[in-house]
Amino acid sequence: MGLRLRLPARVTPGEVFDVVVVGGGPAGLSAALYAARFSLKVLLVAESVGGTLNEAGIIDDYIGVPDIPGPELAKKFESHVMKYKVPVVIDRVVAIKRVGKDFEVVLQNSGSYKSTSVIIAVGSLRRNLGVPGEDRLKGKGVTYCAPCDAPMFKDKEVAVVGGGNAALQGALLTASYASKVYLVHRRDSFRAFPVYVELVKKNPKIELVLNSVITEIGGIDRVEWIRVKNLVSGETREVKVSGVIVEIGSEPPKDFLKSIGLELDEYGYVVVWPGQKTNIEGIFAAGDCTGGPHKKKFDQIVTAVAEGAVAAYSAYEYVISKQGREAQQTW
Repeated sequence: MGLRLRLPARVTPGEVFDVVVVGGGPAGLSAALYAARFSLKVLLVAESVGGTLNEAGIIDDYIGVPDIPGPELAKKFESHVMKYKVPVVIDRVVAIKRVGKDFEVVLQNSGSYKSTSVIIAVGSLRRNLGVPGEDRLKGKGVTYCAPCDAPMFKDKEVAVVGGGNAALQGALLTASYASKVYLVHRRDSFRAFPVYVELVKKNPKIELVLNSVITEIGGIDRVEWIRVKNLVSGETREVKVSGVIVEIGSEPPKDFLKSIGLELDEYGYVVVWPGQKTNIEGIFAAGDCTGGPHKKKFDQIVTAVAEGAVAAYSAYEYVISKQGREAQQTW
């Protein structure tokens, strides 16, 4: 569950804003904060405030705030936004469409709002294993980001799941901290670049567990073991580990993004240009839902926050330019 905010001001369906920010994770909260600091009239709409931070364990890669639980960092972000009295509506956005000179942002349960600009920061969802114990132990040894969490497993035994570049890079990074890494992959070959495959095979700390899947994750308060099934022999064994890093990809809400008319890359991420601009004038995008040829995909809190700030600045420039043109037309 997200952190439900107290609304600092009541908002009325149909009310017009300079910018509506869609999404309550780091990118969305940063965008709302900067938009407010630019003195824009801003509304934040989110299904939950904090996004995937609410499911994270200890975070040690956000500069200046070491060793902080994800929900606590989310609360700090939230409090900073609330300092600027940004109104928040907890709801799902189901449509965004151009109506005259503005956009209409339609919510599932709370009517609709108009806005000169929109910032999309809806994130992406990490693919889960879908096995018993996974949900219960999220943030307690089960994680979905090796660059974020590998340092937590210093001198411990860890399982990394996946067969692509992210998984093999994650296994190599984790091996620089952990005493042993089990790389679990359902096939007997990898999709990753050959250079990563060779480095993994040569690393004495990494044991390849191929043609295999994790069928259960166990532990009382934290991850203590996994159950691994060999898909060829059918054999099942229990392996003692202190963590499971799942690197089997993520997906943005492609259907929603397509419905807006946004240009998506081959993986379904919003194509962004410098300034976090999209193919639709007045709509900007930031954070984990973005991609395209002009972005190096590196989904971290720090990059999401930076992109949110840039998107807010671009929205500010867009709103000011629109207001200037309208003022000139009345002279």
